[in-house]
Amino acid sequence: MANADKQGDHLKENEAELLRQLREVRREQRLRGSPDRAGKLTSGQRVADMVAATMGSWRFIIIQTTILVFWVALNVTAYVQRWDPYPFILLNLALSFQAAYAAPFIMMSQNRQQDIDRADAAADYQINIKAELEIELLHEKLDALREKEVLALTEAVRFLSSQLAKSDDAAPMVGGPAPEQ
Repeated sequence: MANADKQGDHLKENEAELLRQLREVRREQRLRGSPDRAGKLTSGQRVADMVAATMGSWRFIIIQTTILVFWVALNVTAYVQRWDPYPFILLNLALSFQAAYAAPFIMMSQNRQQDIDRADAAADYQINIKAELEIELLHEKLDALREKEVLALTEAVRFLSSQLAKSDDAAPMVGGPAPEQ
């Protein structure tokens, strides 16, 4: 039993230390302000983000579709000069180049976003641990207050019971015997 109490006290000490560290980290973050991730990007990261944002937009899809339809229509209906006849080899080459260069940019942007998400998840985990420890501390404080209140009420009941017992013992003496009729 004593060993379990020592182990419980040790765990509470560890939790208290962890809570203190988490509070200190949070204070430092508040003093520094929220981290501005956009300000710390390299030029390559900014380009990758711009390419990914552009190629992942409806505007890009609509413009590219318009250009492709225009390209195919001109090469199918042109009587004089067809610079890219039916199998559209030049168009296929252009789209292959576009895909070959776009994919790495998009992957770089996704990898960076994944790193940001991972850091956010780690921060959320720490916040959850802190919240859990804070709630546990609040429960302990409420339990201590409840115990104090129960003890105070118990003492009040004892005191009132003793006063009532004394008054019951003293009541016949004060009023004397009841008159007979």
